[in-house]
Amino acid sequence: MKTILRKILVAVLMLVTYTGYANETLKVESTNNTITKRNHISVSNAKGQVIYSGRINYNGNPTSLFDFVQLENGIYTIEVNKDFVIEIYSIVIKNHIAKLLKDSTEKIFKPVFRVEDSRVLISKLALDTDEMTVELYYQNELIYTDNIKGKEILNRVYKLDETLRGNYTAIIKSNERTFVENFRI
Repeated sequence: MKTILRKILVAVLMLVTYTGYANETLKVESTNNTITKRNHISVSNAKGQVIYSGRINYNGNPTSLFDFVQLENGIYTIEVNKDFVIEIYSIVIKNHIAKLLKDSTEKIFKPVFRVEDSRVLISKLALDTDEMTVELYYQNELIYTDNIKGKEILNRVYKLDETLRGNYTAIIKSNERTFVENFRI
């Protein structure tokens, strides 16, 4: 009898403690956009200031990846950096409710680098922009610049001097962003 009474008392105490901490909740309107773990997320306010940046630890949708309860009412931008694409979502916070703005999703396709022997292959889907600028550096010295324009896929293969072994850097500018890839041959 004592053990049953003790178990009931512990359960009631846990329930009271649990409900005491649940004084503020966030309602999230559901979305179909799924995001997987190990990607990088950043949340920015309307002024463009990053208020959170970190690695995603679980799968979910854009509005469930961050606790929006502490944020003021306003429009925020969520940027999810994946392997080959950057997804940008705009959300509105109003009275602790996060709502994904329809038709606000933007995708920026990142360039793909591949090094084979002394050749550098750079490729980018041109669905979001039709041009990119490539700068190649050898030991921090600019050795080549190229402006690439195209319709569907932006591709270039650069043949580097096999006798100049060492550290190289490729800087790609596209979509008002800069992508940097360091490599060795």
